[in-house]
Amino acid sequence: MELFRLGFVSVGLLDILDIALVAFIFYYLFTIIRGTYAAQMLVGLLFLLLASGVAQLVRMEALSWLVAKVQTVWVIAFVILFQPELRRVLLHLGQNRLVRMFYRGGQVRVLDEVVKAASTLSERGYGALIVLARNTGLAPVIETGIPLRAEVSAPLLVSIFTPRSPLHDGAVVIQDMMVEAAKCILPLSENPNIDPSLGTRHRAALGLSEVSDAVVVVVSEETQAISLASGGVLDVGLTPTRLRARLNQLFTG
Repeated sequence: MELFRLGFVSVGLLDILDIALVAFIFYYLFTIIRGTYAAQMLVGLLFLLLASGVAQLVRMEALSWLVAKVQTVWVIAFVILFQPELRRVLLHLGQNRLVRMFYRGGQVRVLDEVVKAASTLSERGYGALIVLARNTGLAPVIETGIPLRAEVSAPLLVSIFTPRSPLHDGAVVIQDMMVEAAKCILPLSENPNIDPSLGTRHRAALGLSEVSDAVVVVVSEETQAISLASGGVLDVGLTPTRLRARLNQLFTG
């Protein structure tokens, strides 16, 4: 739908929305990189883009040829020059309420599957060690295990910890809503005041929670009790309902 004309150019509602969206994106990016070296480099890149447009408009053949050759490496140069700022932009996007709403929906599903798996494992008397990564990177732990990169599901977790399964020893690490690896080795707790009755699984869960912000769900093979380790503290004897409440508190606030 045409709203008005600028000379021979027809301007409609969609055109105004398009311009407003592009302007908002540029403004948003500028507010993030303002005061950094990237802002100065961005001005330089915009000048080059403007120069290429002018060169093509007035038919400056030599300059147009040079700009055309440079254009093929502009994307790579942009990524290299603005790597820290791109990381900052992605971080801001990740903190956006709308993005976090969709992320939280997937996270809730993962927590549901972990609780279902813990409940089933407890009923069957199967021992388990399930690590839920948060902000601290767990690459050193993941590298000790066997990579899976599989979707989180209760049946998968139960099958992994079923006795005589080739992956049942060690821990499963869940990161970015995926089962990253199984059969991982966790550091044991170095707390001298730890309860001497705790087994290796519980000591490993506490150990990782002492050196990272990860949350570790433990199912005891001997007592069938469900426990949760976080921040160097072990909550023992949780019901599935209580486990779900604790996970909600730690991950979704």
